[in-house]
Amino acid sequence: MIYGRRPVRHRCTMTYDLFIGDRLFSSWSMRGWLMLEKFDLPHRTHMIGLYSGTMAADMEPLAPARLVPALRLPDGTVLGESLAMAETLAEHHPEAGLWPTDPVTRATARWLCAEMVAGFTALRGQCPMQLKYRWDGFNPSPDTLADLQRIESLWAHARTISGVESGPLFGAYSLAEVFYTPVAARIIGYGLPVSEANRGYCMNLLSDSSVRQWRAMGMTVAYNPFPYPQDLAAQSWPIGGESRASAVSKGPSVNAVCPYSGDPVRDYLELDGKIWGFCNPFCRDKTVADPAAWPKFTAMIGGVNDS
Repeated sequence: MIYGRRPVRHRCTMTYDLFIGDRLFSSWSMRGWLMLEKFDLPHRTHMIGLYSGTMAADMEPLAPARLVPALRLPDGTVLGESLAMAETLAEHHPEAGLWPTDPVTRATARWLCAEMVAGFTALRGQCPMQLKYRWDGFNPSPDTLADLQRIESLWAHARTISGVESGPLFGAYSLAEVFYTPVAARIIGYGLPVSEANRGYCMNLLSDSSVRQWRAMGMTVAYNPFPYPQDLAAQSWPIGGESRASAVSKGPSVNAVCPYSGDPVRDYLELDGKIWGFCNPFCRDKTVADPAAWPKFTAMIGGVNDS
């Protein structure tokens, strides 16, 4: 994948605590997670009850932060607001490359991220992020179309500044990709009109293995009713949306230990006629959602199939 590059692990023995509200629908939570995950910064993820009615109580220990994501630094400092989190992580980990190194491209990347945080209200209001379906026949409003035009002009400006015609806007994956990945999810999920080049950029962002893993983990949660229904035909998500795996009630499995934890297996899935085991339902269900998103799983089944 174009955006699958991961920096080498940084010398940091301390762990950040990230508080998120949801994976399928919370675009801001996704940004918070990507800025840690994609730059290999050690972190633990904690769920806030965004749709269960417990959000206010869950956020009380993080006050005055009141929205997700929120970040607790290793020294106990709590941060709200994604852009503050991004700048703080970049300050603490200059070697990680969260921002471009060149001053002009770095300034431009900051501009794009700041405008994303403050703008595109029509797009965000009419097209809530969701990672489950691709809607057919969605009709964007004139204001949403104006937001899309603005986004495309900013992306074009970024490429003019960086001199790169494809791939990450500034040549290497940066916080610009972190902040615009949920925008890409809206463009693809609602079938919004952009240029073919920018549609390709969006598809590459969503094809990133970390983004696929985020979506797969989100698919382990069932919602009734679906938070953002549309009276439109729903197609499968275009990347990892069609899974051949299914949960099954019992083994025996090919493997004796979970590919993720190394613990003994207790829960099972079937894929292409073989039974595979996992240490808990979450490990199984995230793999059922998108088996190809998980290198440890694909390496395990590949090793068996090659033997």
